[in-house]
Amino acid sequence: MNSDARGRGRGRGGRGGAGRGGSAGRGGGDDRPRREAILDLAKYVDKQIRVKFTGGREVTGTLKGFDQLLNLVMDDLEETVNDPATGLPFVPQQTRALGLAVLRGTSLVVISPLDGAEEIANPFQSA
Repeated sequence: MNSDARGRGRGRGGRGGAGRGGSAGRGGGDDRPRREAILDLAKYVDKQIRVKFTGGREVTGTLKGFDQLLNLVMDDLEETVNDPATGLPFVPQQTRALGLAVLRGTSLVVISPLDGAEEIANPFQSA
């Protein structure tokens, strides 16, 4: 049987093909303004912050560094120890010193400063 008679694979040239590379539409010409980061952790470097994880663990310490995936490097880290039966912190509060640690961004739920918070306008409320 001749390959012309099959009608399949004719003129394709093997793998890929024109316009199938996955890089179409990328490169130059992007006129959209760059988005501003939602959370600016740079202003909290060398300051005390509290971090809560999925699963309920909570730590406080000094933020030393971070990356775009919200992986955090923290020093003087202390974990607040919770009662395994209730999941609530012991009274009086018990802590465990952890020292220097890298916190994986995928497991973080809440990041907050210890020295207070700042109120901002509601971005979802129409003016």
